[in-house]
Amino acid sequence: MADKLIQDIPFSILDLAPITDGNNAATTFKNSLRLAQRVEELGYKRYWLAEHHNMASVASSATSVLIGYIAGGTKTIRVGSGGIMLPNHAPLVVAEQFGTLASLYPDRIDLGLGRAPGTDQVTARALRRNYMESAQDFPDDVVALQTYFSAENSNSKVRAIPGEGLEIPIWILGSSTDSARLAAHLGLPYAFASHFAPTQFVTAIELYRRNFKPSKYLAQPYVMACVNVIAADTTAEAERLATSFYQLATGIITGKRRPLQPPVDSMDGLWGEYEEAAVREMMKYTFIGDREKVGRSLAYFQKHTQLDELMVTSHIYDQDARIHSYEILKSVQTESVLTS
Repeated sequence: MADKLIQDIPFSILDLAPITDGNNAATTFKNSLRLAQRVEELGYKRYWLAEHHNMASVASSATSVLIGYIAGGTKTIRVGSGGIMLPNHAPLVVAEQFGTLASLYPDRIDLGLGRAPGTDQVTARALRRNYMESAQDFPDDVVALQTYFSAENSNSKVRAIPGEGLEIPIWILGSSTDSARLAAHLGLPYAFASHFAPTQFVTAIELYRRNFKPSKYLAQPYVMACVNVIAADTTAEAERLATSFYQLATGIITGKRRPLQPPVDSMDGLWGEYEEAAVREMMKYTFIGDREKVGRSLAYFQKHTQLDELMVTSHIYDQDARIHSYEILKSVQTESVLTS
């Protein structure tokens, strides 16, 4: 089978609904919709939103509500969760929420599921589910969701209405080999969080492909990975835009989280040697530069990973620059530099 080149695979978006310094969640949601509408025009395949809690820079905590807002303001792009953190929710509630979404927006809703709480342990307890038990029950909860969505569940005493009988694609999200094993065992598509957890990426996708069991949902393994991309007309400008991302990542490492900060000319004084090393290690799969640099780097990445789909997240302070980054990214699929 011929290798899949970067121009052969779909591009998709992961949006953490970033709250920028000086703005609020209302502005964030308007920015997300504007971005979704533009990337739909550009031909991106999916627009996913991530569930996080207790983070000053992230407004997507009520993920299913925001998915409905984005789906309602777009026409063709698939909208979904990247992901719903299942330990925080009863599977029946998730089935009803996504059954509602899929009824409103047929054939456009994806359900990506994660095992982590998407927050710190104190907040996880405040979400009112026993996190340790829920995380351990993750495989059973995924199967429970599949059951609620099945037409065969119509005779059960507990039914998801709406939701029952709907074809809602379920994805397993992860950052470890555990999630890879589960996705392979259940015959489900697998999305890896390489944008912040690169360590087990290669091992996990190889394990998933090697152990994949065909199912009624999927005949062959399907791997999507999420990476960070910050593109601009010049590499110098992209590097400057990336300082907002560096500040955000430094805050995660130090525990001093703030809304997404404006770019700066230099990170000197904003991170130390340890913080810089930790950020660069965590953000290993980050592609920053102009069209040619990003295109060449992604072509090399695809050559060695053979993804079926690429998902991208871009932490850029200025909304126009953020949109332009996705415009540049999409254009690299047609650039001759990729085949050289």
